[in-house]
Amino acid sequence: MNRIPVTLITGFLGAGKTTLLSNLIRTSRNRRLAILVNEFGEVSIDGALLRDDGRSADAEIHDLPNGLIAYGDDQDFLPTLQVLWARREQIDHILIETSGLALPTAVMERLQGDDLAPYFVLDATLAVVDTPLLLAGDFDPATDGDPVASLFRQQLASADIVVLNKIGGLDDDALLDAEARVRGLAPAIRFIELAHDARLDTRLTLGLHLHEVAGSGHRHYGPVATLPGLNLRPLSDQRPLDGHSHGGLGAHSHGLATHRHFHEQDPGWQSFTVSSTEAQDADTLRRALIAIARCEPLLRIKGFAPATGGRLRIQAVRSRVDVQLQDADTPVRPAQLVCIGYHPSRPRVIEQLNELTGTRWR
Repeated sequence: MNRIPVTLITGFLGAGKTTLLSNLIRTSRNRRLAILVNEFGEVSIDGALLRDDGRSADAEIHDLPNGLIAYGDDQDFLPTLQVLWARREQIDHILIETSGLALPTAVMERLQGDDLAPYFVLDATLAVVDTPLLLAGDFDPATDGDPVASLFRQQLASADIVVLNKIGGLDDDALLDAEARVRGLAPAIRFIELAHDARLDTRLTLGLHLHEVAGSGHRHYGPVATLPGLNLRPLSDQRPLDGHSHGGLGAHSHGLATHRHFHEQDPGWQSFTVSSTEAQDADTLRRALIAIARCEPLLRIKGFAPATGGRLRIQAVRSRVDVQLQDADTPVRPAQLVCIGYHPSRPRVIEQLNELTGTRWR
């Protein structure tokens, strides 16, 4: 019985993980995809974005609201995989987008454990990188124990493939510098790929088989525990893979207790949602968010807002803010912006939004 391949997408806040998935949805017409989206926040903005882009594609989206995806207290991950396995004849590949403030190692550990390995196979782990921020030194440690630099470094170390994203306008010297920085931080990376606007050929993304046992073709399993809740028959005979092997380079140890979620370790990471029922002007809102990002420690802002003639889609990484007007037939709902940062102040953000947009936020 063939296992379902699973690709993990990791990367820091705003690196382009959701955009990469949107592009894969549009270009993977010959694959039936199931996409699991894990977010650090109260509202699933990424899931909504993917549903907008995937309406005409053969893809299904599942929101996993627990920022601690696949850890012991996550009650959504295993049941979702159970449902997907029960419908395995309709699914060719699963993609999992982790939160920008999470490590993929808990998912990797669960996928390669005895309860899931007979039914799912880790195809590859991709880390998406905001290349201009990397080159600007935004991920260089400012101090010992710097939370941004530490998280970024561990995300890279967990990956098989690093995708250098947002490379438009960068010359060859800059790209070589970016690759050298990545190799210096994570020398065990298998491949480094370049992506303009998070566009990557599916042949470089899906069906890579990087975690199959060398020379064995498709792996088969012997008597192991069945997937809880399903009446499944065990498969044939071999041990599950160890933690995270890079093609003979020696396994890394990624125990669940070792890499606790950064939000638990450091309560300075915070996420909150602000909302408004009033229509927004795109240019005014964009200028307001740029000003707020320059004085508040916000690393990511994303969401939607009503506007005359349609709905605005907002994507911001630090002070780089993109506000786009969607089609007039897009459903218009009250504005919701998810703000993520390190010790940000929600009252100050709301106060500045009210002042700078001339509309009422709460």
